[in-house]
Amino acid sequence: MADVLLSLTIPNDVAQDVEDLLLSRPDLVRGFTASQAEGHGSVVPLVEPGELVCGHAPRTQIRTVGPEDAMRAVLALIKAELPQANVFYWLVPVIEMGRL
Repeated sequence: MADVLLSLTIPNDVAQDVEDLLLSRPDLVRGFTASQAEGHGSVVPLVEPGELVCGHAPRTQIRTVGPEDAMRAVLALIKAELPQANVFYWLVPVIEMGRL
């Protein structure tokens, strides 16, 4: 099965829980990259006063690559373990990957 890139955009207050979940499943996730992001748009709830002023909410973005079936299993795991996490995700095909 071809590799895909799984990108997760997560509210910062549940990011550590998602990271711990991914780290607990090395059979599905070989590794991942996490970085800070800003959520914008009508589907992003702005709750804190600072978010209302800035017009965006802090988010963590996690990216990992693996076989499509493993990445779909990761999504199912997050949904089962953290059903209220408000995770936005997307999967895209990976044409090539490697180290230089």
